[in-house]
Amino acid sequence: MKIYITIIVFGVCSFLQAQVSDVTMKRIYEEVKTPHKYGLVMVPKNNQEKIDCPSVFKKGKFWYMTYLVFNGIGYETWLAKSSDLLNWQSQGKILSFNADSTAWDAFQKAGYIALQSHKWSGNYQLQKFNNKYWLSYFGGNTKGYEAGLLSIGIANTMQDPTIAHEWNTVEKPVLTAKDNDVRWWEDKKLFKSTIIWDKQQTTGYPFLMYYNANGDTSKNRDKKTRWYERIGMAVSNDMLHWQRFQTNPVMHHPVGLTGDAMIQKIGKIWVMFYFGAFWQGKNDAFNRFACSYDLVNWTDWSGDDLIQPSETFDAKYAHKSFVVKWKGVVYHFYCAVNQKEQRGIAVATSKDMGKSALHFVQ
Repeated sequence: MKIYITIIVFGVCSFLQAQVSDVTMKRIYEEVKTPHKYGLVMVPKNNQEKIDCPSVFKKGKFWYMTYLVFNGIGYETWLAKSSDLLNWQSQGKILSFNADSTAWDAFQKAGYIALQSHKWSGNYQLQKFNNKYWLSYFGGNTKGYEAGLLSIGIANTMQDPTIAHEWNTVEKPVLTAKDNDVRWWEDKKLFKSTIIWDKQQTTGYPFLMYYNANGDTSKNRDKKTRWYERIGMAVSNDMLHWQRFQTNPVMHHPVGLTGDAMIQKIGKIWVMFYFGAFWQGKNDAFNRFACSYDLVNWTDWSGDDLIQPSETFDAKYAHKSFVVKWKGVVYHFYCAVNQKEQRGIAVATSKDMGKSALHFVQ
């Protein structure tokens, strides 16, 4: 039996449903699991370059992937193209370093697609709002790997998102660790964000951003735990002005990292794919999922990891999900890191698709 609790806050009525049942969670796991590791599909050109954070969408007959490249200075965002979800060719940059070195995002532009159709096994197309395509990104002004203050910005374009070109960035970040209303868990750095368009406005808002960040874990500012990451929410009516939704994160664990949410809807169930690291007694990174009826309260999967280190190419970390189902096959893209700290994009599938011929530089 489904239990509904009606809460009226400031005139907004929301419906909170009971925890997702074990039976439903198991059904979702069986639907999304990908036991067959195909291997690397995007690899760095050299040992200095690191490739990270895939986001995959479809337009026409082709698939497209935005991904991050760290070149020793900072993150830039690139675009790749594929006809079969397995073989990819880089198309060029879409978010580059700023010519003005004083800009808030001069040396970090890590972008993620927004407003994608979130229907499981759907068309996976990007949706327009105000006649524009959108993405969110974390940016910063310090050179180095995720160095300095990192904040969340918004970019958009009226051009074809499948053609590599520079997207237009909003002048100032929309969320920072220095905001007056910053929460206890996010007052150091803000990282990856994903934005969905909930046209039913389940929370009272059409645009929902899930983002991970790190910050304090106690009133005495315990420095040993300030790097822990958690996933929280922000909401918007126009994609340009954002406000934090609640005080506490929506997905977190007592230790380690919880981050990089990716949201899809399977039937009536919202599914959050995310990665964990350095918890469950592990010293690595792995991909998991949680489910929700209302996009706020999430039931965490307690079973096996969806993806975990097991191969030479992902022996250290296997994390940061992007999952699609197409023509009956589930494709789980993720960031693979080997013991040499080389970082690329790999994919695992629900059916055996053979093995990739791509490998890291030895």
